[in-house]
Amino acid sequence: MRAKGLPWWAFRRTSGTGEAYGTPRGFGKTIAGANPEGGARHNGAVLEMSREDFEELVGEALDRIPTELTRLMDNVAVFVEDEPDPSDPDLLGLYEGTPLTERGEWYAGVLPDRITVYRGPTLRMCATREEAVEETEITVVHEIAHHFGIDDERLHTLGYG
Repeated sequence: MRAKGLPWWAFRRTSGTGEAYGTPRGFGKTIAGANPEGGARHNGAVLEMSREDFEELVGEALDRIPTELTRLMDNVAVFVEDEPDPSDPDLLGLYEGTPLTERGEWYAGVLPDRITVYRGPTLRMCATREEAVEETEITVVHEIAHHFGIDDERLHTLGYG
């Protein structure tokens, strides 16, 4: 849970003891029905929204995560970037790290897991601010679920794919 007075991206706690090792894993949420020939799916017009406003949407989505879950989140930081890697232009969000379900005694002294929400693809697929709010919330929940060890198949079943 973010501490009062801290920006939304300062969302992390650290804990654990022992030697750090292991390979972080990446999980991402891509636009459903993405253009199979490459390039982001486009709604015909790009929704205009400043980076600051989009960061606020992400912060509001984080604030809507129940306290019972945020209390369990550990060693994770949330970021907003304008665009994903050009090799995956439809990527809306990405979780990079070691899910809580895979951490053991070895998990200590490691950099925080990283959740990134991408502004460009989200605004290209949304026609209205309301759609952007909804899609941002779905993306944030999707990436946090990866932090808890929930895979894409289960997320799609739950409606967060």
